[in-house]
Amino acid sequence: MLTSHSRSDGVTEWLSGDVGLLVYAVAVTATSESYTARHLSVLEGLEAVRKRPGMYIGTTDSRGLMHCLWEIIDNSVDEALGGHATKIGIVLHADTSVTVSDDGRGIPVDIEPKTGLSGVEVVYTKLHAGGKFGGGSYQASGGLHGVGASVVNALSSRLDVEVDRGGKTYRMTFHRGEPGTYADPASGPGPESPFQPFVDHSELAVVGKAPRGRTATRVRYWADRQIFPKSAVFSYDELVTRVRQTTFLVPGLEIVVRDERGLPGTPGENGPHEESFKHTGGAADFVDFLAPDTPVTATWVLQGAGSFKETVPVLDERGHMTPREVQRECEVDIALRWGTGYDTEVRSFVNIISTPKGGTHLTGFEQGLLKVIRKNVEANARKLKVSTKDGAERIEKDDVLAGLTAVVTVRLAEPQFEGQTKEVLGTGPVRQIVSRVVEKEIQARLSSTKRDEKTQASLLLDKVVAEMRARITARKQKEISRRKNALETSSLPAKLADCRSNDVDRSELFIVEGDSALGTAKLARSSDFQALLPIRGKILNVQKASISDMLRNAECAAIIQVLGAGSGRSFDIEAARYGKIIMMTDADVDGAHIRTLLLTLFYRYMKPMVEAGRVFAAVPPLHRVEVIGSGRRKNEYIYTYSEAELGVTLKKLDKAGRRYKPDIQRYKGLGEMDADQLAETTMDPRHRTLRRVTAEHAEAAERAFELLMGTDVAPRKEFLIAGAAELDRSRIDV
Repeated sequence: MLTSHSRSDGVTEWLSGDVGLLVYAVAVTATSESYTARHLSVLEGLEAVRKRPGMYIGTTDSRGLMHCLWEIIDNSVDEALGGHATKIGIVLHADTSVTVSDDGRGIPVDIEPKTGLSGVEVVYTKLHAGGKFGGGSYQASGGLHGVGASVVNALSSRLDVEVDRGGKTYRMTFHRGEPGTYADPASGPGPESPFQPFVDHSELAVVGKAPRGRTATRVRYWADRQIFPKSAVFSYDELVTRVRQTTFLVPGLEIVVRDERGLPGTPGENGPHEESFKHTGGAADFVDFLAPDTPVTATWVLQGAGSFKETVPVLDERGHMTPREVQRECEVDIALRWGTGYDTEVRSFVNIISTPKGGTHLTGFEQGLLKVIRKNVEANARKLKVSTKDGAERIEKDDVLAGLTAVVTVRLAEPQFEGQTKEVLGTGPVRQIVSRVVEKEIQARLSSTKRDEKTQASLLLDKVVAEMRARITARKQKEISRRKNALETSSLPAKLADCRSNDVDRSELFIVEGDSALGTAKLARSSDFQALLPIRGKILNVQKASISDMLRNAECAAIIQVLGAGSGRSFDIEAARYGKIIMMTDADVDGAHIRTLLLTLFYRYMKPMVEAGRVFAAVPPLHRVEVIGSGRRKNEYIYTYSEAELGVTLKKLDKAGRRYKPDIQRYKGLGEMDADQLAETTMDPRHRTLRRVTAEHAEAAERAFELLMGTDVAPRKEFLIAGAAELDRSRIDV
């Protein structure tokens, strides 16, 4: 199959996914008769990869760099999946290279008869070559359609492979995909070392002895900076997240990650940092790790299998491709748990490879879940007080998924993906297999006579029905909560000082700490587009409270009412009355505490505002230094925002010989500033500083809120004690 791409320079490109050819057709200005085969340029193998890397790895920024790393790691994970490896090591070196090692069988070192090349060279230089295609080496595997290792080699300025097999250590090195030898200096290997390509034939060198019986593979490579910009870097956090996920999905596999780069802002900034990951509970442990809320059900494990027939092209003895019907087996492994919240967290995998955009396995999971729960709700309609007449109260998918945390994994040979990057599973029969397994396993629990499972089933159906009714109510009230109606309603809190503008994108809502600061803020604001809502003291910690308690709290209810977009699952960001929410609290510890409580409210019940980057924290100053002018020069004011910054500022003034008044004003609250000062430092868009609140890593944010604001005291105490040594004492407000 050929896929085409037209470039801005008049060149049309076709990529053949079957044979790894990149064909160019250069546009000509003459007639179509002059457009002949001489205008075509053919790039074969790895040359095509280097010319159009985006066709293989998506992008050449940090995402593409990480994608290459996943390909090498996935090869090692495939060994573990097959029961051949128990440990994988990953090292991020200071010279920007990365090493991946495993104790698997080792890449074959003997000669592959068709090409006459060693197994190592075949794997790293030939597209669509490896142990995943013959059917005898891996029952289930990942990798980028089998082109992963060779693509990474093509996009590396240098790649070294070492294999331990048969009591020997073999090595082969490559320069931008071409095999050869490097003359490395005593300082160590690198892509800048002199390179000599092989002339007549390639050589897999024996460089040492390996302990008897030991097999292993080690790959070290340097990403080619002709392909990847210097700004593209390996993300330690992303790597650890993926590694942890893998060890959940492959029970018993240990993966050790070591960071030697010393990058600022990473755990290894003060020296090499190493972490080890190993789990034995499989998908159930993964669900327990991901689940953010109080459980409604226990973590249920659903397992099953099914088979299907598939027609695939097979190479016959004459070298011809002929269609043949083959039997495929599909194993299903699912762990799930419902909680008291309303957020849904479903992770799907094929052969432990993440499919973030889902596919047929996820569709089957959702269909099976909806079918079996809908059937049980209808069967218990009278007990649940559900009206089934004319579909008045009918369970929908979102009702079932609310509060659900699940890990859906399928294992099968030769999975079909939509696109090279494997984000969507396309194998059709998998949908029905997964759906059947889910229906059967969930039904067994919903109809169980065991006391604990019977209680969980009852709680689950009650929750689903409650979600259904909340959805129906929200739908009926949706138009009422639209901005137009919200602006026209007379039920807004009396303490709201609203703005005149109807432009949502331009308007800002300042949540102000205390009534005393409100008076000054009214004088400092631009009433055209800045609205003010005062809150009294510390609002309710919603992480510890129920939804009903939150709604009964006057301050929480006022914020939800003023924003006009609802809360929880019914929150509609399109109905929000303001483009920005700005928390304006004092610059002391109490102010920070109030901001934390507000953030908890926004994250727990108005999360789309946080995810859209529409929640901000104002940054009011903590001190004002009055610098004495000289001559006709007037006194000027310098604002500082921490004790450390104040110390630096005073040292600079002393060094410059500038005098300042010794009585430095320290603002205990916003109300101590006059209107001009508040406008200049905190409210005027031309001068102020705002901190945008983001939640790029949802799991980490969930765990942080639960740890710091939740009901369980012991983990919070452990966290505070463990981190005490890292505390910046200058930031303590005494």
